[in-house]
Amino acid sequence: MAAYGLYTHIASNRFRSMLLLGGLFVLIYVMVYAGALIAEALTHGGGSVDDYLLAALHDLITAFPYATAAAVLWIVIAYFFHQSIVDAVTGGEDVTRQQQPRLYNLLENLCISRGIPMPKLKVVESDALNAYATGLNARQYSITVTSGLLNALNDQEIEAVLGHELTHIRNGDVQLMVIAVIIAGVVGFFAELFFRTFTNFSWGWGGGYGGGGWSSSSSSSSSSSSDSDRKGSGGAAIIVIILAVALLALAWLLSQVVRLALSRSRELLADAGSVELTKNPDAMISALRKIENRGELPGATSAIMELCLDNPREGFSDLFATHPSVDSRVAALVKYAGGHDPGPLALPSDNPDAPVDRPGQLPPPIPSGPWSNPAEPAGASRGPSEGASQGPSPGAPQGPWGPHI
Repeated sequence: MAAYGLYTHIASNRFRSMLLLGGLFVLIYVMVYAGALIAEALTHGGGSVDDYLLAALHDLITAFPYATAAAVLWIVIAYFFHQSIVDAVTGGEDVTRQQQPRLYNLLENLCISRGIPMPKLKVVESDALNAYATGLNARQYSITVTSGLLNALNDQEIEAVLGHELTHIRNGDVQLMVIAVIIAGVVGFFAELFFRTFTNFSWGWGGGYGGGGWSSSSSSSSSSSSDSDRKGSGGAAIIVIILAVALLALAWLLSQVVRLALSRSRELLADAGSVELTKNPDAMISALRKIENRGELPGATSAIMELCLDNPREGFSDLFATHPSVDSRVAALVKYAGGHDPGPLALPSDNPDAPVDRPGQLPPPIPSGPWSNPAEPAGASRGPSEGASQGPSPGAPQGPWGPHI
């Protein structure tokens, strides 16, 4: 069944996108509450665990509108500037028909044949072989490919890659992936900010344990009961801080788990959509085989790599990968689209020491055949005596194994 235009898949992506946006606000509130717990524990000593929890809840209610405004602001910034952020990380640049006529014409033909609005085209100067689509609406959609992919793939394979990315746009995968990147980015940023603030904060309540209000001169006038109270309050603060750190770690972990919402099936559906667009499963298979394990973009974060056609993962990290393996994708195309798998393909770039043909360079000598003299080089002229003994008359007819005498 063709994946292009699967309305249930599109509706599911839209629903999950709304859930992810709602989850963004929840995670931000969790981080604000954790930050309030740390602030209360470090600035107000002498309370119990319940006191710290209630005080932090009051701080969360006070900061609620500000946290909501910050989340909305982040979404607005990401909505309008996410493409610029991705381009800044990967180095993607807009190209026109004059700059990339081959690429532009391939994409334009696909869009015209299916009545699809043509997205923008971008190219990343990189030897990696990869491509990705971005955008949250029709005016923002763009497809980015690497220069290495353009050099390594033929026209049919590039067309298959463009069809794959067009299917992501049509099926609503792009919006879901961009939102997941936004959530992972904002939660990761604030979690790191809290941890840095926490580690650099002056532990006034603990730093004064051996001095100041907790010095030996003041402790001499304190009763043993007040000493035990202070020790109890210090223990409550430590418990609260541990709880806050656990909440921050949980928020960060949930932001990473958001990637699991990016079902691996979306890549299989996009492969099938490319075949539906191009009617050429073999081109999609050979493109995947050439891209296999050659798609790592230098400097790109894991969130950016999840947007790409191929996101190489190995070992334990493959358990949380958002892309199925190339072997499983190829097997699906062979089984359901009737393609043929050539197996792993080697590229000239894999062996840089191999000789490269250059214009004007003489071809290597042709090896001797079974009826030639093994001791003499191929193409060498024979001497007069040999010609006299074996050579025919100038007008003798020629045969497949030499002249007929």
